[in-house]
Amino acid sequence: MSYKKIIPVIFLKDEKCYTTYQCNQLITEDSSVCAVDIAESYQNKGADEIMIIDLSYDDASHDKAISIIREISKRVDIPLLVGGNVNRVEDVKKYLYAGARMALLDNDRESNMLMLKEVADRFGKEKIGMIVNKEDADSINLAKDNKIAAFVALREEIVFSGKNNDMEWIQSISDASDDSIQKEYVTAVTGPGVSGYGFELMGLKDTYASKGITVNRFESSIPFSEFKLNPDGLIPVVVQDYKTDEVLMVAYMNEEAFCQTVKTGIMTYYSRSRQELWVKGLTSGHFQYVMSLDIDCDNDTLLAKVKQIGAACHTGNRSCFYRNLVKKDIPETNPLKILNDVMNVILDRKIHPKEGSYTNYLFDKGIDKILKKCGEEATEIVIAAKNPDPEEIKYEISDFLYHVMVLMAVKDVTWDDIMKELANR
Repeated sequence: MSYKKIIPVIFLKDEKCYTTYQCNQLITEDSSVCAVDIAESYQNKGADEIMIIDLSYDDASHDKAISIIREISKRVDIPLLVGGNVNRVEDVKKYLYAGARMALLDNDRESNMLMLKEVADRFGKEKIGMIVNKEDADSINLAKDNKIAAFVALREEIVFSGKNNDMEWIQSISDASDDSIQKEYVTAVTGPGVSGYGFELMGLKDTYASKGITVNRFESSIPFSEFKLNPDGLIPVVVQDYKTDEVLMVAYMNEEAFCQTVKTGIMTYYSRSRQELWVKGLTSGHFQYVMSLDIDCDNDTLLAKVKQIGAACHTGNRSCFYRNLVKKDIPETNPLKILNDVMNVILDRKIHPKEGSYTNYLFDKGIDKILKKCGEEATEIVIAAKNPDPEEIKYEISDFLYHVMVLMAVKDVTWDDIMKELANR
C-alpha cells in the first residue's frame, strides 16, 4: 500500500546536528545527545526514514561524518538517505557502504551532475537521489532521463506537478501542520518541521490520517472486541526481542492499554497490582518500542516483538527469565546465537588475552596473517567441494567462518552488521 512518509533530517557538521543548511539552530541544546541518539529517537518516535546531510568541509571532517553515519546505521533499522559532501564517485560509495539506502547528489554542484549517469549505472538507479532547485529544469530532466529514484526539495517548495517516470518528490516543510503533504506529487515530507528532538511523529501521523492522508502507522487487523480476555478483562502479552526472539517478559493489557500501544508505538500495559495503565520505561527509561504485534490461534494471547531499551526486568536483568530451573544438555541450534556466542569468545580473547590461545596468536600476528588464513581456508573449501563426502566441506566452512570472525573482530564488524547488509540485498 502506498503511503506518505515522514522523514526527519539531520544536518551534520562537526559532530553536531542542526535543523537547516545554515547551521543556525541545533536539533537539541542538550550536548549529551549525539547524532546516533537523535537518529534512534526519530526511529522510536515513528519516522519512516531518516535523511542526513553531511556538511563536512575537509577530508578529516568527512571521514568523521562517515563514521557517525555508520554508527547510526548500526543503531537504527529504518532506511537512511545521505548526501551533502559528494565530490567524487568514491563519496557515493562511502555513503552506501556506511549504510545509506540512497545517496543524494546536489544539483547545485556541477560535478554531481557530471557523475550522475556513472553512479546511477554503477550503484543502481534506485540508490541515487537528487537535492534540487525548482528552477533548474536541465538538472531535473537529466535526473529523469537517468530514472534516478527520488527528488528531494530541501531549499524551497517544489512546484513540479505530478510523478514522472515514477520519481518520488520529497517535500521540505517548515511547520509540521503544513498541508503540502496532501499534494499528489509529494510522497514524503522532511525538513525542520518534522525534525525536532523528541517530536511525536506518531501523533503527527494521527493528524495526517484524520485529514484522510494515508500514512504508515499501526492499525490492528482485529478489533479488541474479538480478543478472548481472562476473568479480569485482560489479555496476556508475551514480549520478545525483535532481533533475537529472546523472551523478555510477560505482562497484561486491557483495551485502553492495547489502544494506546497501537497509537503510540510504545508498549503500554495494565498493572494488576496498581490497577492502572503502565507505560513500560516511563520511570526507568527502559522503553519498549513496538516492532510487531501478533495474536495466537485462540485470540487469547498476544505476542509482541519489541526494540528493548535497557533491561526488561525490574531486577536490571535483560530478561525476566534469567533463572534456569531445569535444562537438558543439548546443543544450541539458533544459527545467529551460535555465531554471536563464538564471536563473543573471540572478542573476549581480544580484550583479555589468554596464553596459548590460537585466537590471540592470530591477533598478535596481525591482519596480514589473518587475511592469509582466510585465503587458505577459502581454498580448502574449494578443494573439499570436489569431494563427494559432505563432512569435509562442513569442517572447512566452519574453519573459514572462524577465521572470518577473527577478521571481523579486527575490523569491528558484527554479525548484526552482516545480517543487516544481507537483508538489504
